[in-house]
Amino acid sequence: MSTNRLAILTLALLAGCRGQGGGNEAASDLSRDLQRVPVDSSAALGDHSTSSGATVATEAAPLPVPKPQSKSKATPKPKPAPAPAAEPAPAPVPVVRALATGAVVSTTVDREITSRTDKAGQTVVATVATDVQDASGQIVIPAGSRVTLTIAEIHESENKGDKTGKLTLTPSSVEIAGVSYSLHASAVALDRTLRDRKTNEGDVAKVGAGTAAGAILGRVIGGNTKGAVIGGLIGGAVGAQRAVQTQDRDVVVPAGSRVELTLHDPFTR
Repeated sequence: MSTNRLAILTLALLAGCRGQGGGNEAASDLSRDLQRVPVDSSAALGDHSTSSGATVATEAAPLPVPKPQSKSKATPKPKPAPAPAAEPAPAPVPVVRALATGAVVSTTVDREITSRTDKAGQTVVATVATDVQDASGQIVIPAGSRVTLTIAEIHESENKGDKTGKLTLTPSSVEIAGVSYSLHASAVALDRTLRDRKTNEGDVAKVGAGTAAGAILGRVIGGNTKGAVIGGLIGGAVGAQRAVQTQDRDVVVPAGSRVELTLHDPFTR
């Protein structure tokens, strides 16, 4: 479209030049000059009429400069995936503490045990004297733990031939840090002793019976009072000796004495 308009404008100018007497030479020069003028074919031209009625081309208004496109918003970075929840720590494995059969526990009794006042079925408490460890050196029963002992049997000594009397202690439980555990063991009182009792009615009766028996025997043998007296003296001496030989002696385990326990079954806690 722009090229056609330029051609029409050129012809119009040539026609005007012929009418003004410039001759063909002027038209030829003008034509050559127009051909040498570079034409911007991309420029838009506008037409408008002059006062003489001729249509002339005018330079078109410059095209608006396009606004630079705004930068697109940056794509938001994806949020990182939440870290997986940490697995709970495994529960600690409980430590098992155990003693084998035959393990020895050293204790001391808290009070005196005596056949004069104590009876079978009563209890006494003993305190563990030293730590009791397993084969690996781990403490199973710490020192200071409390052991309950039951008096299974107790009886005084009734003759000189009995050097110990009767005393049987049976451990039943041990308390460790406030927790009670059953205990199957035997106990031996290492410091037990015998204590003479004071003369009692039974001892007097033994002397009296000996005296009477001697008097009767002397009278029968001697046939008179003198024989009875001699027999009585001899019988009394025999009775006194018998009383000494059969005098009761109490079994005594003093407070703080050692009592050794021996396990009959494994102990676990």
